[in-house]
Amino acid sequence: MRKNILLAVATLMACLGALPAIGCTNFLCTKGASADGSTMITYAADSHTRYGQLRYHKATDHQPGEMLKLYNYGSLKFQIEIPQPAHTYGVVGFINEHQLAIGETTWGGIEPLSKGNAEGIDYGNLMYVALQRAKNCREAIKVMAELVETYGYADGGESFSICDPNEVWIFEITSKGAEKGAVWVALRVPEGYVCGHANQARITTFPQEVKRSHRSISSKNMKYIFEPEVECVYAADVISFARKNGYAAFAGSSKNTDADFSYADTYNPLTFSGVRACDARVWSMFRRVNKEMDAYQDYAMGHNNANRMPLWIKPDHPLTVLDVMALMRDHFEGTPMDMTQDVGAGPFHLPYRWRPMDWEYNGKKYVHERAISTQQTGFSFVAQCRSWLPDKLGGILWFGVDDTYSTCYCPMYCGMTQIPVCFEEGNGSMTQYSETAAFWLFNRVTNFCYLRYDVMIEDLKKAQRELEHTFVKNVKRCDERCANLSDTRMVNELNLFSNNAANQMMKRWKELDQFLLVKYIDGNIKHEQNGRFETTPTGVVKFPAQPKYPDWYYEQVVRDHGEVIEAPAE
Repeated sequence: MRKNILLAVATLMACLGALPAIGCTNFLCTKGASADGSTMITYAADSHTRYGQLRYHKATDHQPGEMLKLYNYGSLKFQIEIPQPAHTYGVVGFINEHQLAIGETTWGGIEPLSKGNAEGIDYGNLMYVALQRAKNCREAIKVMAELVETYGYADGGESFSICDPNEVWIFEITSKGAEKGAVWVALRVPEGYVCGHANQARITTFPQEVKRSHRSISSKNMKYIFEPEVECVYAADVISFARKNGYAAFAGSSKNTDADFSYADTYNPLTFSGVRACDARVWSMFRRVNKEMDAYQDYAMGHNNANRMPLWIKPDHPLTVLDVMALMRDHFEGTPMDMTQDVGAGPFHLPYRWRPMDWEYNGKKYVHERAISTQQTGFSFVAQCRSWLPDKLGGILWFGVDDTYSTCYCPMYCGMTQIPVCFEEGNGSMTQYSETAAFWLFNRVTNFCYLRYDVMIEDLKKAQRELEHTFVKNVKRCDERCANLSDTRMVNELNLFSNNAANQMMKRWKELDQFLLVKYIDGNIKHEQNGRFETTPTGVVKFPAQPKYPDWYYEQVVRDHGEVIEAPAE
């Protein structure tokens, strides 16, 4: 019988309490780390209540005095009203027409800061407003910093991934609790490196110079952010606020100097769950691009916080957009946390565990792994920004719904103005099924695959590879066709291309849905070659395969129920 690797963590969990059902994973790739010189960030919006759809904001001119009403990203309750600028940019999901893209992961942090300010802007609206008002990473940081200082920050700890065609930044923020505003640090990811975050603060110590600290909105509007040599900016009171309230933690020295101040250790200290359920996902991505990351396995499993993995690493090879998509598809395969190999995966190697993530048996506490690929993802994307093309053509949101492992990333150009019906807001919801919504079609297919996962997922992956490789080739052709078009003609072409890609994806997935039902009905597996089911010369379906369960499964059944089901010797 295969080894059950669910780890007992009674001592740690007794101190830490229940393991939270936290979600979202981001990967960040600089120009120098990509195969074609593009920048890329990923975002998986993991939530048991998040519906997969694509929000669109039209580029708009605004009149003086015009106001923007903001509704909380999670609860949808009215939050705050702020003045509109003279112009806001077009936004498709989480990328705007200037190839600025933003993703996030939530980490909450320490009390009482995790509750946020009583009033202010939540993290979701920070992202959306920044995308409407900023053209690049540095402008986005400035917009978000000024918003929370002016109106307050209504959330706790958050990590943002921000990229434009030239730069990639990681920006971490938390509220000041009852005190208005937020404390934050933003770092540019070095050229040629990749970074990641997954619901655990990642920035520890950071470069500190007076000219790089954000003092207030009145201090020249943070013009230093636009100086090309600046690679770190931070709130002026990020350290003094922590010292004043007794939160401050330091690294590398016993002198407790500002230079040794650690943002993550102060505002989101490591716990077993913070490592095993969060940082482990970053490690799993890192180890797939740099073999030296295996040295941090003990850290990823929550056994050695002193061996903390780096904030960013250099990949062994340049990454293509298909490589980055693949990084978002992970169940810890090939590691001691491999979710396909323990007894919890069942006889068909299902790498999913229904919630709760932590559980007790005979007085001991245990955990299920929290992988990058998880069943409750609402949507995910790979944002790709390409500096050598016009902005509206250069930015692509490779968008998918449901689990990252079984989704198909469909190219949505940032310059498009017409969202495909299958991704359109209002087409279905978490409580309303829609035949034309990609979210529900993809969930139909994946939930069926859970029944006999190890064989059914291979048919799904075949369709997935077929589509995504086709899309990559088609994007290249579209780039060439549109590069010299007028703005109006280009937008028309991008609308046509993106909508056709979505329709092609839906058509193929409906065919897959039907194919899987016919092939695997009633636990049988019909014989087929190249998508055609085999029949006898007279047209009768060939008798299906009925593979046995694995021996370890039979052993457990016999141990549990053998005296009832044992057949007598004949």
